[in-house]
Amino acid sequence: MPLLDGGALRPDPFATIGDDDALPEGAALVSLARLTRDGEALAGRNAPLGVALPPDAHPDTLRPWLPRLALVALSLPKHRDGRAFTQARALREYHGYTGEIRATGHVIPDQYAALLRCGVSSIEVPADTDARTWTRMRDIIPLAYQPSQSGDGPPDLLRRRVGLRG
Repeated sequence: MPLLDGGALRPDPFATIGDDDALPEGAALVSLARLTRDGEALAGRNAPLGVALPPDAHPDTLRPWLPRLALVALSLPKHRDGRAFTQARALREYHGYTGEIRATGHVIPDQYAALLRCGVSSIEVPADTDARTWTRMRDIIPLAYQPSQSGDGPPDLLRRRVGLRG
């Protein structure tokens, strides 16, 4: 599936690897179970490493590996399941994670702006996706109540009210 990144579509450089599959030479996305089991060996790879964090897992479980991870993929099993929003914000705000955070699963265009504000950097979308639909939904309501973890976009309402930027 392609990725929506910065309002444009791009191919996914990460290969999703099963728990018992051989690792490719390039970028690999593994499960949390595999990372926990093979963390030492995976940390020694000379290629980008990503992990799929399940919705019921706390971001603290990734603490030992965060400096080595190039990608954390968060799953939205249903569009009304907001745990990925909380996970993304925790990774950015409390853990200082600066790598790619990807939203996967049942993500809808209405959630694009909120996901970006929480720190998500890319979204896995179906192959027939029109990026203009997503960017239109991102830009349609330029106001937000909470500050942005991404550092871009318009300031939140409190900062607007007191005249602060960023």
